[in-house]
Amino acid sequence: MFFQYDETATDYLKRKDKRLGAVIDALGHIDRTVDTDLFAAVVHHIIGQQISTKAQETLWRRMQDGLGEVTAETLLAAGRDRIQSFGTTFKKADYILAFAQRVHDGTFDIAAVEQMTDEAAIAALVALPGIGVWTAEMLLLFCLQRPNVLSYGDLAILRGMRMVYHHRKIDKKKFEMYRRRLSPYGSVASLYFWAVAGGAIPGMKDYAPKKKGK
Repeated sequence: MFFQYDETATDYLKRKDKRLGAVIDALGHIDRTVDTDLFAAVVHHIIGQQISTKAQETLWRRMQDGLGEVTAETLLAAGRDRIQSFGTTFKKADYILAFAQRVHDGTFDIAAVEQMTDEAAIAALVALPGIGVWTAEMLLLFCLQRPNVLSYGDLAILRGMRMVYHHRKIDKKKFEMYRRRLSPYGSVASLYFWAVAGGAIPGMKDYAPKKKGK
């Protein structure tokens, strides 16, 4: 399943922002996979912290193959050593088990998160061990499919914005200006900034000052 958006969003962004509009016209519709199972998505994101996407997917497949289904019950039954044996660290295994325990005993109502506002959902997710603001924002975008997530903590987003707007740096003030302009479709804008940052449009460059010696 892909993140759902239509021309209502892209037409709005093109009206509001000509530079981003040119990118949208150049790239067309972007398909980005989403995971609609919030519990599994939290575990998937914890596994993926500070490792490559390729390594994350390898470990995630091992866990899925080993457990059959990634649920609070299967994780708690597996225990710390078996979770670590899939290739993750003991610290991440502890985060995963703490999360599974909270869901299992009802102290964390995962179904309620899906009904919360963006701000409340982020606050609830950040209260979990091992979940920071950036991870919570990615869960809102790629699991809950919230339409207005633009993360200042995402380095690729900032790179894409520098490339689109020809800035040497995107500070918080500039970021907030663009965030307000692109609201309420910040998530769709994010898809295009990521694509630009990844080199989707030949010839677009990053205007950040080069580091000394490079």
